[in-house]
Amino acid sequence: MQDRAGPWAGLAARLGLAAVWLYAGGAKVGDLAGSARAVNAYQLLPFDVAQVIGAMLPFVEVAVGLLLLAGLATRVSAGFSALLLMVFIAGIASAWARGLQIDCGCFGSGGQLAAGESPTYGWEIARDVGFLLLAGYLIVRPDSRFSVDRYLTR
Repeated sequence: MQDRAGPWAGLAARLGLAAVWLYAGGAKVGDLAGSARAVNAYQLLPFDVAQVIGAMLPFVEVAVGLLLLAGLATRVSAGFSALLLMVFIAGIASAWARGLQIDCGCFGSGGQLAAGESPTYGWEIARDVGFLLLAGYLIVRPDSRFSVDRYLTR
């Protein structure tokens, strides 16, 4: 049996993670070229592949955010969130290890940093690990207040 705080904690985790995805995707959806530039700056993928991923990523982030906001397929959405976050953490760690001087592009812009600017990789990884913990919580305990899932399973 679930404790009484569970659905409220789940609601907070679900809405918090939804807000992250909606903000991140929303910030990039109006500048798909900038999103593609940010993905390409990691120098992990061929240019054409980075362009396609950069153009698709904002829409994927918004879709995941909307699913979490509604509480629809919460466990699956949280699992996909966790997967995306692990890819982002690996990408940032890779850029850091290779000495790249880029903005992660997580919430828009992205690409090469201007002269004199320093990357904030440690902060970006710590932030994404925090989001990953929220996703992990929702994978284990997807039940939350005011979710479509709750009404579908009754």
